Amino acid sequence: MQRVALINSGCANIASVRYALLRQGVEVDVTADPKRITSADKVIFPGVGSFDYALEAVEKSGVVEAMRGLTQPTMGICLGMQMLAQASAEGQKPGLGLIKGQAQRFDDAPGRSVPHMGWNQLEPCGDDPLLRGVEAGAYVYFVHSYYLPPSPNTIARCDYGQPFTAALRQDNFWGCQFHPELSANVGAKILSNFLAL
Repeated sequence: MQRVALINSGCANIASVRYALLRQGVEVDVTADPKRITSADKVIFPGVGSFDYALEAVEKSGVVEAMRGLTQPTMGICLGMQMLAQASAEGQKPGLGLIKGQAQRFDDAPGRSVPHMGWNQLEPCGDDPLLRGVEAGAYVYFVHSYYLPPSPNTIARCDYGQPFTAALRQDNFWGCQFHPELSANVGAKILSNFLAL
């Protein structure tokens, strides 16, 4: 049975990600121990909340340096994806720098609230194994105020008054701005694809 290290960043969505992974039939190790993270078959870095606060939590435990050396498939979810990038307009601290890009804040506009919260449609870009079997226009669930602009690493886009990166990949690092653990059958398919990488 493969073991997935679910990095304990102190964020609120750890339990829901854990249950979604258990439904996939894998062993889930919720941990901030660098040795257990580096020895896992797959790694997931979830996150909800403030950029600087979440980074401070993982820096204290030594997780940051461990993550920089990972070679196995690794996925950041929501704030976890943004922390994999170089920086965010939300915080003062640098991100992990494992993915190119800097998170920006959505512009406030009449009739468009920030945060972007609810179901929105994916527009896949190219062919990536993470999105195999996920149709264009599939709905996934978002809760976020910051986003990464589309880039060559974007594997799926979405639109909320402006286009943004919904999912990305750079080397062995994937990111989902949406919450696959809250995205019903589509999210379960994406998690299954990740576990099959």
